[in-house]
Amino acid sequence: MDEEPTRQTSHRIHAGDARDLDALDDDSIDLVVTSPPYPMVEMWDDLFAELVPDVDAYLDAGKGEAAFEAMHGVLDSVWDELQRVVTPGGIVCINVGDATRTVDGQFRVYPNHSRITTAFERRGFDPMPDILWHKPTNSAAKFMGSGMLPPNAYVTLEHEHILVFRNGGRREFEPGADRRYEAAYFWEERNRWFTDIWSEVRGRLQDLDDGDLRDRAAAYPFEIPYRLCSMFSAYGDTVLDPFWGTGTTTLAAMVAGRNSVGYERDSAFLDHFADRVADVPDISRDVAGERLQAHLDFVADRSDSGTQPDYESEYYEFPVMTSQEETLRLYVVDEVSRDSSAAAATEYSLRHRPAERTATVDDLDSE
Repeated sequence: MDEEPTRQTSHRIHAGDARDLDALDDDSIDLVVTSPPYPMVEMWDDLFAELVPDVDAYLDAGKGEAAFEAMHGVLDSVWDELQRVVTPGGIVCINVGDATRTVDGQFRVYPNHSRITTAFERRGFDPMPDILWHKPTNSAAKFMGSGMLPPNAYVTLEHEHILVFRNGGRREFEPGADRRYEAAYFWEERNRWFTDIWSEVRGRLQDLDDGDLRDRAAAYPFEIPYRLCSMFSAYGDTVLDPFWGTGTTTLAAMVAGRNSVGYERDSAFLDHFADRVADVPDISRDVAGERLQAHLDFVADRSDSGTQPDYESEYYEFPVMTSQEETLRLYVVDEVSRDSSAAAATEYSLRHRPAERTATVDDLDSE
């Protein structure tokens, strides 16, 4: 009997500043998925002022545009490092929201997404079609400005941008590249994931016990980095999050079977991460099970409409829509271990085994 194939992934989290990624080799990162502090959003003022004292002076003087540019100067230093470490053809995904703010009595929007797009273009990255996702608001009311009286009411920002950039032309893979074909997504997933508006993804509060940490966390929901890892990387790739925060990108990379690297200035977040890692095997089984079941539901619906898919999955023996899905294979986390000897970073090693199908199309037909 053939031994069941497994995959190994490694995950390193550095307690350090992402403006210095010297621990990473040139062209060593295949995908970046991150959400930086948002310039001109008040919860990040202290952080930016700590890094650039002029920020406080500009805000006190009512110079909003100067403060905005000074804050982005901090992010620019990180983008400089990404220019070096991202492999040719590698993808960078930046989740960011614009900011609305009143400075010196003047209310306006500060367009973080366009400023970051310009920064990446200047560094030779090609902008790709971006994604908007709807985030929940604390109230159903949309009262900004003059309420019901025209013309001085303001639109409430209820979306964030996922900016997508590519480092030059299409990425090249080794001949055959089984790891790429196993990392394929289902046809119906592509139709849902590769739309430019994600209306079904929702933000959530972080599950941190420490109230101070919760106030300093602004992570996106797990579904976002998991999708991006699945969309823009293959098995064996390495995903970087230079603004690591609570580690949601690392968790997503673990569940998706990719390697990862993170950088986080606030070491308190690293101390809380061990509790989240303990849940990764269960999360990975849930995610793989949900994806396989959703595909079975899709196949059953197609069969009911008389349009059975023409191809067959090699590993799951169910129909698929295209030949590129025939060797698609999902993996679940089987074992997590922490390298206690690592001095320069927190390191985890994971073993992944193929996910098993727990239902069949015939099971669905009999319900």
